[in-house]
Amino acid sequence: MPTRTARAQRANANAACNRRAARGADACAAVRPVCGSCILFRSKAFPRLQSINRILTMPVVKTHYLDLPVVLDAAQRLEIAHQHFDVCALPIPRQLEAWCERMIGVVDLLTTRDERGQPFRASIDRYAVGEFLFADCYTDRITQDRTIARISRDNARSIVFHIFFDSAPGCELVYPGKRAMPLEGGIFAIDLDQPVQFRRKPCRHVTIFLPGALLSDVFPDPSALHGRSLSPRLPAVRYLAGRVQAFAAHIKLMAPAQAYRELREIVLLIADAFGEQAGLKGSKIALARAMAFDQARRYVHAHLHDDHLSPDRVVASLGLSRPTVYRLFQHDGGLGAYIRHVRLRAAAAELVAWPGVSVQDIAYAHGFRSASDFTRAFRRAYGLAPQDMRL
Repeated sequence: MPTRTARAQRANANAACNRRAARGADACAAVRPVCGSCILFRSKAFPRLQSINRILTMPVVKTHYLDLPVVLDAAQRLEIAHQHFDVCALPIPRQLEAWCERMIGVVDLLTTRDERGQPFRASIDRYAVGEFLFADCYTDRITQDRTIARISRDNARSIVFHIFFDSAPGCELVYPGKRAMPLEGGIFAIDLDQPVQFRRKPCRHVTIFLPGALLSDVFPDPSALHGRSLSPRLPAVRYLAGRVQAFAAHIKLMAPAQAYRELREIVLLIADAFGEQAGLKGSKIALARAMAFDQARRYVHAHLHDDHLSPDRVVASLGLSRPTVYRLFQHDGGLGAYIRHVRLRAAAAELVAWPGVSVQDIAYAHGFRSASDFTRAFRRAYGLAPQDMRL
């Protein structure tokens, strides 16, 4: 429960925001849209912002990466757009630099002075088919970093499946707070709406960019896929890796409709494999788990600005036992950690979208008891202070 002081501070923050809103939209002149699903401030907490919210209604996001559509227009003619890039023919001092220039977009490539002077092998074939981007890539050792600052300033919101053809010892995902997860190959999933660093050893791999909405039958909230991996020792993973490799070898010879059908089927099979691993597919029990998982996440998002949102409230809303609900969020570090993550992610978006609103006001609006509590949690989660998002 918030203390009396915290409630008073929050009331003062709300009043300050209302005064800004009453003066007109000048306080929000620098607002920039972040993503179509971003809800800036709930009208319940900031009643006088209703008119501004109507003025600043964000357009529905129609793409999830570059110009790839979230939903394919049935009348659109299918085509395969192919791009090839290789640095091997370039002078050695230009190889890594050229690769960084080509790949910059949704990630930063972290390099050292010594690495920039060494030979660097890398090549990629990218195929855009419908709402999918299929990339067959080889690189020497590289580190890709997607930060919360970059996320809050772009509109890339894909789910990305990474498929390794061989074992890849030494690769790892590093989450904010320096928590590392080793990868041995196989398949893993990334949500571009969440920060992560990918340290990759020399290897060939495929990445598939796709809209999260496509996976709604298995993962109603596709963000739950972030950081999940499938071991290369699983028979299903070996089958899928072989099928992806065959697709990569033959896509140049395929008609667009055939390539689209094949790629869509591969994507849905990978999603099913992740669903079975999470216990969300395969039986009546799995169906019940999937429904509870969806309801819990919906409850959190619906009550994000509620002062009283807590794991106990979520458990009570579902009518299930505490251990059952907590097991659903084991991958997220627990239900409390999931609630904190969603609040911080929403706050990060609003720090950029509402530069005229103070950090303290945004902290109170998202259920934090003080600006200092919010700053500490934000720094632990993302490695930078909230005000640094606005630099």
